[in-house]
Amino acid sequence: MQLKQVILIREDLKMPAGKMAVQCSHASVQVTLESKQKKVDGWVSQGMKKVVLKVKDKKELIHYQKLAKKAKLKTALITDAARTFFKKPTTTTLAIGPDDEQKIDKITGNLRMV
Repeated sequence: MQLKQVILIREDLKMPAGKMAVQCSHASVQVTLESKQKKVDGWVSQGMKKVVLKVKDKKELIHYQKLAKKAKLKTALITDAARTFFKKPTTTTLAIGPDDEQKIDKITGNLRMV
């Protein structure tokens, strides 16, 4: 089984590249820490495949979180603390997996890469 992780990021926020990178990193680390060690070990041994995809807004981000949870996939929804770029706490990203690539693709396969 091929394993991967996807990170969904909101297009509507117009974050600079550095801020996007940090938010994606937060999401990736958080969901990995919450995943089963056996799955993480398999993912690491396969090269830790990650894909960053875009969604239009918070509503769409939450929609994909619900679909992933329904499919019993680990998720991490990240809300920025508003210390630098944002003026108030803002939900920015969602990480899904690591898990079976086909299982994740059934949910996020229609989204475009950043």
